[in-house]
Amino acid sequence: MHQRAVLSSYRVLKIASIFSPKSKFCNPRNNGFTVFRAFMYTSAHFNNRRAPDPNDPSTLMKEDSISLCCKMWIDSFRERNKTVSNLTDYLRRFELWVLAYQKVSADDTGAYMPRSAITRSALEDLLALRNAVLDSRFKWGARLEFFIKSPRDKMDYESLSKRKIKAILTTTQPSPFQDRIVQEVLFMILEPIYEARFSEKSFAFRPGRTAHTALRVIRRSFAGYLWYIKGDLSTVLDGMKVGMVISALMRDVRDKKVVDLIKAALTTPVITTRPEDVEKKKKTKRKYQKKRVLADDEPKPDPFWLESFFGFAPEEAEKVPSWGHCGILSPLLANVCLDELDRWMEGKIQEFYRPSKNDVIWNSPEGEIEQGNTSWPEFVPTSGPDKTRKIDYIRFGGHILIGVRGPRADAATLRKQLIEFCDQKYMLKLDNESLPIEHITKGIMFLDHVLCRRVVYPTLRYTATGGKIISEKGVGTLLSVTASLKQCIRQFRKLNFLKGDRDPDPQPCFRMFHATQAHTNAQMNKLLSTMVEWFRYADNRKKIVNFCSYIIRGSLAKLYAAKYKLRSRAKVYKIGSRTLSRPLKEKKGQSPEYHNLLRMGLVESIDGLMYTRMSLVPETDYTPFPMAWRPDHEKALLEYIKLSDRKTLEEQQNYLKEQGLVSPQDYISMLVWNYKRNAVPVDQRSLLLGPGKEKDDERNESSDDEEGVHAAEI
Repeated sequence: MHQRAVLSSYRVLKIASIFSPKSKFCNPRNNGFTVFRAFMYTSAHFNNRRAPDPNDPSTLMKEDSISLCCKMWIDSFRERNKTVSNLTDYLRRFELWVLAYQKVSADDTGAYMPRSAITRSALEDLLALRNAVLDSRFKWGARLEFFIKSPRDKMDYESLSKRKIKAILTTTQPSPFQDRIVQEVLFMILEPIYEARFSEKSFAFRPGRTAHTALRVIRRSFAGYLWYIKGDLSTVLDGMKVGMVISALMRDVRDKKVVDLIKAALTTPVITTRPEDVEKKKKTKRKYQKKRVLADDEPKPDPFWLESFFGFAPEEAEKVPSWGHCGILSPLLANVCLDELDRWMEGKIQEFYRPSKNDVIWNSPEGEIEQGNTSWPEFVPTSGPDKTRKIDYIRFGGHILIGVRGPRADAATLRKQLIEFCDQKYMLKLDNESLPIEHITKGIMFLDHVLCRRVVYPTLRYTATGGKIISEKGVGTLLSVTASLKQCIRQFRKLNFLKGDRDPDPQPCFRMFHATQAHTNAQMNKLLSTMVEWFRYADNRKKIVNFCSYIIRGSLAKLYAAKYKLRSRAKVYKIGSRTLSRPLKEKKGQSPEYHNLLRMGLVESIDGLMYTRMSLVPETDYTPFPMAWRPDHEKALLEYIKLSDRKTLEEQQNYLKEQGLVSPQDYISMLVWNYKRNAVPVDQRSLLLGPGKEKDDERNESSDDEEGVHAAEI
């Protein structure tokens, strides 16, 4: 050991060359200082070559988190049917944990936290949480012991009293901050895997597939169907057996660490407050409470207009699954379980398809290609033995809609098979009442829109033999998608905006009593704008939006009449105009007019209510919906995968050669040659080409001229 130390010190001193005669450090007076510097240099050199510390968070962030997520999406869409078994590698990537921390912190504090703003202690706590998950030491639903806490959580859990500790352990508490981080990481890993595999028939809890998408698909594909089966399977969203969820998950994911994490989240009991304890609390009189000032890091509550619009959520979108400690994973797991129903229905669509050559829309043997546009009238009967028999299916969350083109017996047979499938697969007991069969003439309610058949009588003009033009009246059917006025009145009544059914009477909106007129009008304009967007594809868009504007305007008029003591709505409209854009309250004493104060910036401008007349409401959006529609992010992914394929590149190059065109690579090389030739001066050309290349460039100038002329001609 001693000999090895002597040899290593000799080599170090030899490298430093401090004892060489030519060195200026060979002075005996400087030898001690020189040896010290040499050893300091070598120690720093060896320390720099040391392996990175696995416990240092800064060394673990090697790649950008967004690019890592993009890579996961690309890999999932490139190999859709491949069983995934190596997700633990992604679970180790610290970049995903940092991104999950940023997202959960934004939800918790209401402000985005860039990576540079994350403290060193928070990164160390986040690394400890990741290691605990990988080592199976993490437990869902912790109440007192945390690996990492929210930036807003300033509570010292070690100094709490026994009473507070008991309250924390026995009452309902929000999901812990660290649980939401783990849920976010699992969601970022699993979502691209299953989005590449999900059926195109599902339109809920998925990116880019909203209720508007479902309505447009119905308008395009469900015309010509006579019988409809509407089913409510939302009891599946309330919860399923753990074994059924895990078996559905393991069809595509075989990673033990990820599956065990989700299984633990489903089986760990959630502590909730018992109903008996809530009833024991004494009802105290409500005292006046001062307005609470929000902290700087506290998120603002939802504004009034957004709360009101959430009250208009249709029945199909009201229920969001929440299973155990899964949190945001619950909707994804629900879609994973219900995807088996989607695949089963796709098989039934192929089984029930019986084409007919006399049909003007579906007459191909494959059943996928439509010969006509289903959103336009059919000038032939919609049923009969000479018509194509076909079914279609759509699912939004736990609600399904099936259209049957053919006799009612086909719909009854399909309903019977669907009841048996749900009983065997989901242990869900359904009956004929839960899956009613309704005719299109009665109107089918789905997503607060009524589907009905409208008979039209267009004029058909055609050329007969001999060149004579014949005009005659035809009969056709058109699928109408209209917003339900009854459902709109019901929602307004639930929000206390009106009372009565046949003759709805607006009620004052006392929630905005203490707000200014400008703020109140602005809130209601935002509510009207969102409602205009929600009823964008309804045939009666103008009528339904004008009714909503009438209710809101009447509610505000009654509010202002009570607030400013004007006694009636007529007096409010007389002072504030039809749109309520004029100030209803003037200052006491002599004061300049409102317009002068507004010009000087001393008062707040008051925006009038929107859509007070039906002519101001925009028209219904009838933009054609393409057959092979995909969300924008899926289009970009598939285009990128196609362009990165070697076969695609070779096909494009061969096509360019066949057509005699310039390939992009040749075009870029030509631009580079022109840049070197004209844009760069001669004295700087050597810097680009390197030393010794300037003469070679001049020597090859003549040959380059000939190639440049040829490229310019091309």
